[in-house]
Amino acid sequence: PRQTGKTTCLLALRDHLNAEGKLFCVYANMEVSQGTRDDYANGLSLIIQEIAKRAGPLGDSTAGQAKDAMHLGAGEVPSLSVFLSRWCEALRRPLVLLLDEVDSLVGDTLIMLLRHLRSGYDDRPARFPQSVILCGVRDIRDYRLRINGTKEVITGGSAFNITAKSLRLGDFTRDEVARLYRQHTEETGQVFEPEALALAWELTRGQPWLVNALAYEICFEREEGRDRAHPVSPALILAAKEALIERRAIHLDQLSDKLREDRVRRVVEPMLRGEELDRTVSPDDLEYVIDLGIARRGPDGLEISNPIYREVVPRELTWIQQLNLESLIKSTWFIAPDGRLDFQKLLESFQEFFRENGEIWLERYDYKEAGPQLILQTYLQRIINHGGRIEREYGLGRRRTDLLAIWPWKGERGGPGGVQKVVIELKILRSSAAKTLEQGLAQTLEYQDRSGGASEAHLVIFDPDPKKAWSEKIYRRVEDRGGRKVVVWGI
Repeated sequence: PRQTGKTTCLLALRDHLNAEGKLFCVYANMEVSQGTRDDYANGLSLIIQEIAKRAGPLGDSTAGQAKDAMHLGAGEVPSLSVFLSRWCEALRRPLVLLLDEVDSLVGDTLIMLLRHLRSGYDDRPARFPQSVILCGVRDIRDYRLRINGTKEVITGGSAFNITAKSLRLGDFTRDEVARLYRQHTEETGQVFEPEALALAWELTRGQPWLVNALAYEICFEREEGRDRAHPVSPALILAAKEALIERRAIHLDQLSDKLREDRVRRVVEPMLRGEELDRTVSPDDLEYVIDLGIARRGPDGLEISNPIYREVVPRELTWIQQLNLESLIKSTWFIAPDGRLDFQKLLESFQEFFRENGEIWLERYDYKEAGPQLILQTYLQRIINHGGRIEREYGLGRRRTDLLAIWPWKGERGGPGGVQKVVIELKILRSSAAKTLEQGLAQTLEYQDRSGGASEAHLVIFDPDPKKAWSEKIYRRVEDRGGRKVVVWGI
């Protein structure tokens, strides 16, 4: 997946192999040929120059000599396989080639690179690299190449049949996260509280960029965290998480871009709705989303990779809509005199908003099937952004979306306050109204039990039937189950 330390790993591997002295290892970045596309002559020429340039600082002059000895004339197509053969003949050690960002290549340049690598493998190691790593955000099987903009996929030949093994750089383990943070403690004396370590693991699930970004945000960007005598607490971890999401740090922004791809949408949208994957989803689509690091196979099936991504996905999909709401909705409208949020007033306001704007807003979403849930989350996010947060639970086959709104409040005239927790369960009316209601009530109460101290519970049921009048869809009533009350909202 992106931002997991692939390049760092390759450079460390290069240095390790060269230090051993048995092999000669060279790293090269293929982005130099990204713009050549179908101009494979120029693309291969740039790749050869990049490899030779990278070999020089490692004390090797034979790569440059092999490049210069080719004496290409105008219009001639450079042969990567000839270059590699001449170079390997001159080397005293078997060559290992690490080619990074291979997925940046498209069109004929990628095809020719693969075919030239394929053509020389039987000359290893005397006249061809002993081993080659092709590194990118996707497996080689997923490089879909199409001819001249048509939809015809190139599958002929053996260019793509060159993989000895496909490896995925994994996430950190819980112990590795703790070990990494302890390195900071050993160098600076600043400790991470045990609860903070546990929370960092829970939020990131070891995604390397997130693990490092959280700690950097706390220890170098936040004034409180820059005080090395101040321990890193769970509160600082949560504050750093919110800062990364709100700032839309580059890695999270790239994640947003991937979410808009159709093959990603086909997998993620059912997860947002809590339904099963459609039959149109191919195994390649599924593996692609997993390879990108957006989802993973957990103990309960396919799920978003970590809680931070779980929050980022709906927020990124509704970013523009959140900005549009800034001029329409003010959080101060819903803050009661005692400092708490008035969720009765808030959801009544949303009912009115959805009735007037729902159809128009649904057209703005790429994820139209999950539109109702996304619109409500957008509306809530606009309010919660000013001092609180929302925790989300959703996934395949859950038949609902669980939201936990957390709002720290202060009492009147600066008096003692507290933390308000409110459960909001979202469901789509798919079967009978009575069955949906009973399932929703049971799920809402179960989630309230797990949430730890939620003072209110709300169940929102969206009715997608376009033939029904709004007067039938819009309602509010209180249901009592064993002395526990749930406010049910029809929309």
